[in-house]
Amino acid sequence: MGNDFLTTIKSKASQKKKTIGLPESHDERVLKAAETLTKQNIASIITLGNEEKIFDDVKKLNIDLSNVRIIDPEKSDRFDSYTNTFYELRKKKGLTIEQAREIMRRDLFFGAMMVKEGIADGSVAGSTASTADVLRAGIQCIGMADGISIVSSFFLMVFPEKTYTFSDCGVVPDPNAEQLADIAISAADNHHKLTGEIPVVAMLSFSTKGSAQHESVEKVIEATKIAKNKRTDLMIDGELQFDAAIVESIGKKKAPGSEVAGHANVLIFPDLNAGNIGYKIAQRLGGCEAIGPLIQGLKKPYFDLSRGCSADDIVNTAAFAILMS
Repeated sequence: MGNDFLTTIKSKASQKKKTIGLPESHDERVLKAAETLTKQNIASIITLGNEEKIFDDVKKLNIDLSNVRIIDPEKSDRFDSYTNTFYELRKKKGLTIEQAREIMRRDLFFGAMMVKEGIADGSVAGSTASTADVLRAGIQCIGMADGISIVSSFFLMVFPEKTYTFSDCGVVPDPNAEQLADIAISAADNHHKLTGEIPVVAMLSFSTKGSAQHESVEKVIEATKIAKNKRTDLMIDGELQFDAAIVESIGKKKAPGSEVAGHANVLIFPDLNAGNIGYKIAQRLGGCEAIGPLIQGLKKPYFDLSRGCSADDIVNTAAFAILMS
């Protein structure tokens, strides 16, 4: 089920001949992933860290990084340039050049600058760093995608008969209407990039088309209007209950005339409570493969990992980053 989907994703990624940055070379899972990504020709890899330590670890682990590019941020000929660029980006926030230099010694930030400057097409980090630290580096160095106000996340939910996108299930606790609209737009675009399908977006609620009234329902209605105005090319409708969104017969009854009801493949939850609970029910009781969370909303892919990830998880996430670049 999920394995077939992941095999397809990695195959598509390998055809694109992209470069991925992997900070956190002090983690053996990262070094093993770098070897796999290179040997399977999924991507060219740059890993960041002290060369001597990396070579010592490579010997201990008995892995081959001969085709992996290793960059020590402090010794890089781009270090001063990246420091100056970061200083210019953040000086209005009170950052000094000395602070910029210190921050650029950190692999997360140097890796994010490589993505910003086009040396890498994307980066994957977070096997040892917190989500907050990874996102901070991505937001401060790479910046937000045009027209998008919020960094969020999505899961690909792979069932035997269909793949859905669920969002946001991992980052934003209680988005306002504008943020919820941007989450929907980001998720729709990424669903298309990763599955090739036309996104059909349902803005979920406990109400369908006025069947209940509450301020949380009003937020979903307003978010739907904003998303439709911002992206007239997308199929988006709401507010819809989950069953009305995905079951055609129920969609026809509860939301007659809606082109989304009963056909949705992108499901936008009103808040993180609903999203996190929803994806875990689908995963644990529904038996689907939950792939993610994948970060969205930045100009270029800078993905976060769970600290409990495996080397294979890093490989898979790098493949998604390539397709989203």
